[in-house]
Amino acid sequence: MINIIELKNVSFSAQDRNVIQSVSASFNTGKTTALVGPSGSGKSTVLKLAGGLLVPTEGEVLYRGNNVALMNRNENLQFRCDSAFVFQDSALWANQNLDQILELPLKIHFPEMKKKDRAQKIKSLTELVGYKKELNIRPSRLSMGEQKLIGFARALLCSPTLLYLDEWVESLDENAADRLIGIVKKMQKDGVTVLFVCHDMRIIKILADYIMIIIDGQIVIHDTKENIMNDTELSNYLKTGLAL
Repeated sequence: MINIIELKNVSFSAQDRNVIQSVSASFNTGKTTALVGPSGSGKSTVLKLAGGLLVPTEGEVLYRGNNVALMNRNENLQFRCDSAFVFQDSALWANQNLDQILELPLKIHFPEMKKKDRAQKIKSLTELVGYKKELNIRPSRLSMGEQKLIGFARALLCSPTLLYLDEWVESLDENAADRLIGIVKKMQKDGVTVLFVCHDMRIIKILADYIMIIIDGQIVIHDTKENIMNDTELSNYLKTGLAL
């Protein structure tokens, strides 16, 4: 099976603290991995490193065998088009309205796309995720749940083959969460690779092929969901990893 993302002896330090220590892992194309761990364990940092949003202090992050940190502009642009990240806090620009926020990825990656086609794409995706308000308002007028919907819609704009999700259904009611889970399930069937941070066992059971347990900045287990859940000792590690 082909690895789409690989971390090789990756460490990351911030504010004189070792957040991630000598982590190595491979993520298979078309498979879904749940990253779990107690608060502060480093799971979101691993996700951002795998997504090329953080540069390792040591080690390499490879996308289809190429070091993300050494990519040229065109290679990096293609990587950004192929992959999409949904942030825990949504990360919507406060000084732009929703339409501008959603238009920007299309302008960058599809510069020849006509404005009416961009508008139609945005309309269809906001409807898909269940967003019901107008788009000419700024994020401050939205609830956190509504911001999550916009952040998720933004991630779908370029039809990514690699999707990173960081606590992506927090602040959503059950119906809204199930809608987004259903979209991810459809993407899985289409061969999209998914890495997601989550502490909800229900979602892990529905979506994950693999589970990675991160504790104190290190990967303690990385195995199939079935192997972990069918082994008492590994299941206990999972319970530790899901502790908040």
